[in-house]
Amino acid sequence: MPVEISASHNPLRSPSDRRLNRIAGPSALIIFGVTGDLSRKKLMPAVYDLANRGLLPPGFGLVGFARRDWDHQDFEREVHDAIRKYARTPFDEAVWSQLKVGIRFVQGEFDDDAAFDQLKVTLEELDRDRGTNGNHAFYLSIPPKFFGDVVQQLQEHGLAESENDAWRRVVVEKPFGHDLTSAIKLNREVGKVFRESQVYRIDHYLGKETVRNLLVFRFGNGIFEPIWNRRHIDHIQITVAETIGVENRGAFYEETGASRDFLQNHLLQLMSLVAMEPPATFDADALRDEKVKVIRAIGEMTPDQMKSDVVRGQYGPGWVAAKPVQGYRSEPEVDPESETETYIAARFEVDDWRWSGVPFYLRTGKRLPKRATEIAIQFKEVPHRLFRESGSDPDPNLLAIRIQPDEGIMLRFGAKVPGLGIDVRSVTMDFTYGSAFTVDSPDAYETLILDALLGDASLFTRADEVEGAWARVTPIIDTWMDEGAPDFPNYEAGTWGPDTADELLAREGRKWRRI
Repeated sequence: MPVEISASHNPLRSPSDRRLNRIAGPSALIIFGVTGDLSRKKLMPAVYDLANRGLLPPGFGLVGFARRDWDHQDFEREVHDAIRKYARTPFDEAVWSQLKVGIRFVQGEFDDDAAFDQLKVTLEELDRDRGTNGNHAFYLSIPPKFFGDVVQQLQEHGLAESENDAWRRVVVEKPFGHDLTSAIKLNREVGKVFRESQVYRIDHYLGKETVRNLLVFRFGNGIFEPIWNRRHIDHIQITVAETIGVENRGAFYEETGASRDFLQNHLLQLMSLVAMEPPATFDADALRDEKVKVIRAIGEMTPDQMKSDVVRGQYGPGWVAAKPVQGYRSEPEVDPESETETYIAARFEVDDWRWSGVPFYLRTGKRLPKRATEIAIQFKEVPHRLFRESGSDPDPNLLAIRIQPDEGIMLRFGAKVPGLGIDVRSVTMDFTYGSAFTVDSPDAYETLILDALLGDASLFTRADEVEGAWARVTPIIDTWMDEGAPDFPNYEAGTWGPDTADELLAREGRKWRRI
């Protein structure tokens, strides 16, 4: 008999927990590409963490689909080992006993009809034995070139359409396309099988706790929204910095680069959340409608603007965390003369009533000095610098929203130093999640998997969002293709990028915030 885990028996839940109404109903999660790193390090641990928090039902199934020569027990062992190594919450034998009863594996290729027939039989067995009720979420943790093949197979084998009150959904990992043309093609291929309301395109940054808190910060407090506009804000900086290189993904990165890997999705998503208007309601379409408006309002660049307002770079040898590291061109599976960018900085403007004239500076790079993701709101200087003659004029006010690794919000403002004179210094008020709350933040994939099972698409990107973002990034990439070979590498590992990135701000009298 399976062991039922209720909230009252779960040490991580309390009877007063207001998340009780967000428990997923009977369902099965089917992961394609289940032998990959994402599945092992993120997806399978996230499923366990949800179960450990009491957010998955007793009637839950986890199905892996891959070409590996495994049976159900082999896959069960892989899931167990991944949980033991990567799960965020402590291992609980009772929770594992409940979860493993619903674990299944199907071996096959994406063009293997027999494998999809077996998948259908497996899901029917789970519906009957585990009570998953025909509710199936298909998670495509696979390269985009296989999306069309898989959804077509799901349709041909009767797995895409549901009966009665059951639901079918498809969860799609990034990158969703390689450029605007491929994104439109993918949307059409998926759209032939699944309705837009059934498609959940993941950008894991949108599942991070601090990103979600940005919406509460803006629209749940009365003191910030009145000054969240061009009259009070000088500029905005969004930084996604990584200390790591390309790890063992050289071949993948050669096809993507920083522009496709981060600018088109993570950075533009964060920008849209910062700049969006208040949605009429907090349902998925109302929220995404406002984000799409921001992306469409980003001013189109001329070729000259692309050359002046976009900076690309590639790291060479250097030092990170006091250790020597090799340059990008020396990484495994990377062309020794590669022109792929590992750094990009760009200046955008949002041509609407709220933000006209306010620059948004976006940057991301690998092998930078510090791992950090931050949104910095730089306010304008006071109209009259009253304390200038005292020789202690404070810096302009700044609001920094730290997304990782030390999640929190910092506000900088001027204050008088104790004493007889007028000495004004900048001070900070710092809120951190770790010290303010006694609960750990869930991993982004916990949030997004649960939302997909619940049918809440608020944190997932819509087709027009994806295409709108590609419409802004693809011309930049095309312009690079028409130019001569870049002078790479142009920044040392362990530095904050090429000098031209500093010049991007310096020409307007600004500078990057020191993180």
